Amino acid sequence: MTIIAATQNINKLNEISQITKDFGMGLISQADAGLGHVVVDENGSTCEENSLIKARTICDISGQPAIADDSGLFVDALDGAPGVNSARYSGVHGDDAAARKMILKQIEGLPWKKRTATFVCVITMVYPDGRTIVARGECKGHIAKAELGTGGFGYDCIFIPEGKRRTFAQLPQAYKNQYGHRGRALARLRELLQI
Repeated sequence: MTIIAATQNINKLNEISQITKDFGMGLISQADAGLGHVVVDENGSTCEENSLIKARTICDISGQPAIADDSGLFVDALDGAPGVNSARYSGVHGDDAAARKMILKQIEGLPWKKRTATFVCVITMVYPDGRTIVARGECKGHIAKAELGTGGFGYDCIFIPEGKRRTFAQLPQAYKNQYGHRGRALARLRELLQI
């Protein structure tokens, strides 16, 4: 079965593809499905709502099953910001470098115990017959005092997962694929697909 990944974010697509290939899910990008021009208005107030909006839109347009990811970094000292606005926190959609600098500046000087944060990912799969499967994954950790590492994308270089001393950008991709928020959400999706 071919499933369209409802995202324009090539980094998310690559990560989802790496993880799902282990359980036989054949993904194609929006662009490869001829839907590269489709821009989905993510106007939900939760990751669940935005993930559903994206998957349902692409499924409705294509008539094919679609999978969508909505994820965010929820920083406790910022009352959960950037949260669902993680991709546009800086005011410019996709300007991850500016968003990271904003967060580091906003919590500058806070001690380690007050730099807690949670990465959240919600994966939604929608079928043309209306069936919907929703899976959530979380990864708790802390915000580093500076950007560290060159791997990953988005906020990976400022997020240190619980029990580790290095950021996701410093850890092997295989670690993030298994223990990160997206990896955990996709593992839950796999469980739900087998029910």
